[in-house]
Amino acid sequence: MKTFPIFGIAVLSASIGSGLQAQAQTGDFDPSQQVGPNPVLPDPAPPLLPDLKVAKVIGWKDGELPQVPDGLAVSAYAKDLANPRTVHTLPNGDVLVVQSRGPAPEPTSRPKDLIRGWIMSIAHGDGNSKPKESNKITILRDKNRDGKVDEQHDLLDKLDSPFGVAWIDNTLYVASTSAILAYPYQLGQNEITGQPKVLTPLPGGPIDHHWTKDLALSPDGKLLYVSVGSNSNITENGLEAEKGRAAIWQVDRMTGAARVFASGLRNPNGLAFNPETGDLWAVVNERDELGPNLVPDYMTSIKEGAFYGWPWSYYGDHVDVRVHPPRPDMVARAIPPDYALSSHVAALGLIFSKNSAMPTPYANGAFIGEHGSWNRKSFNGYKVVYVPFENGKPSGKAQDVVTGFLQGDQARGRPVGVGMDGTGALLVADDAGNMVWRVAPADGKVTPEPVGTDQISVGNQAANDAKTGRVLARGDNVDTAGTKATLAMTPSVSADERLKGQEPLSGTPPRLQPSQTEIAPATNP
Repeated sequence: MKTFPIFGIAVLSASIGSGLQAQAQTGDFDPSQQVGPNPVLPDPAPPLLPDLKVAKVIGWKDGELPQVPDGLAVSAYAKDLANPRTVHTLPNGDVLVVQSRGPAPEPTSRPKDLIRGWIMSIAHGDGNSKPKESNKITILRDKNRDGKVDEQHDLLDKLDSPFGVAWIDNTLYVASTSAILAYPYQLGQNEITGQPKVLTPLPGGPIDHHWTKDLALSPDGKLLYVSVGSNSNITENGLEAEKGRAAIWQVDRMTGAARVFASGLRNPNGLAFNPETGDLWAVVNERDELGPNLVPDYMTSIKEGAFYGWPWSYYGDHVDVRVHPPRPDMVARAIPPDYALSSHVAALGLIFSKNSAMPTPYANGAFIGEHGSWNRKSFNGYKVVYVPFENGKPSGKAQDVVTGFLQGDQARGRPVGVGMDGTGALLVADDAGNMVWRVAPADGKVTPEPVGTDQISVGNQAANDAKTGRVLARGDNVDTAGTKATLAMTPSVSADERLKGQEPLSGTPPRLQPSQTEIAPATNP
């Protein structure tokens, strides 16, 4: 077990204590048993002290590359970045790379929080050197579509821990940790000079346990979907701090009106619409401290109004007895996710490969970025995997595609967001190695023209309405991913009221800190 100064004794003790209680979960348990639609779920074995094993970040030496299977070629697309988290391709082929660090440390409610913050700094390599300026969005432009970046421009800086982005109608939407901001932006520009408007506030601090807010644009171009992670592992900060969290919101991009679309998702990220079916999918980080092999992180389709269990249960009706008061009514509602990825892999990125240039073995499925574990005795994740799809659903075992991030007990880097560049090749944001990697067909195949991350459906009335600026009225019926739904927008809050007193931001945008109970959209229960 790796030990560290200051907390070395505690970490070593965690190894011994958990080994006595979690023997049924360790031993010969094969993590691959937890990959697929029906994962093996051992009995919970909460340790006396949490398991901690952290891969110290050493970075990539000149000439070092990740490993990919035959038929693929990997190269460095961008270097010397500052914690790149997500990549997003615009319709003209320009790639936005979002570089981000989390907000200021949150108030601590238990000793583990202090250890966790310190461990996270090691896991991201923050102590290796003076950190570069982050919290910005940079354009990577491949002008001749040869897979190499010809121009690099910082589009925005001094942001409030950004993560998700989307673009439509000359507007760039940025999900910071505390709001969705709307910036005027025309394709091809190298900088944004216009001031943003606050489309809708999001639950931010002072407690902001899961700060990443991902963003996806609906196929009809009308709605935004934003992920809001929980404010704790299992409600140790109280249920009031979780209002509007552990959920995916649906936001009308014309008015900012919002509602909870699906809930019970501890830390959802990697929001992406399957271009084959129009269904929304996400990857989700599950809870800790039930042993090294509970609970598996997962990938799932996101169904409207669905509840996925957190905090009262996991994988359907598996009750978490640590959560009080118990809610058997909520457990009865919980639905199991579609596809397990194994415990503590920290899946953060997802992109579908359909319409890309990837070769046949990877032509119709999902690539998933697994950031890697820190709270178990053997590493898990630290790679990009591919899950094949058939008829809109996962149809086989996850396959390792981009590996080599680990070198023994050290990490060259850690994958986060994944995307497709303007040529249809896979991009991988490596936030610890400060790189973006490009994985392309070895034969040099490219798409006939760029395909943006948000693949907008054309020719339908909803898309035309979005382009002409028709504002969605509260109660309108909208076709969302093929399903009719009436938007239950936040009651009695107009767009003007939401923006009242929130002037266009200038300079460094201030952190928006309204009461979480005021900004959380209506949801039942």
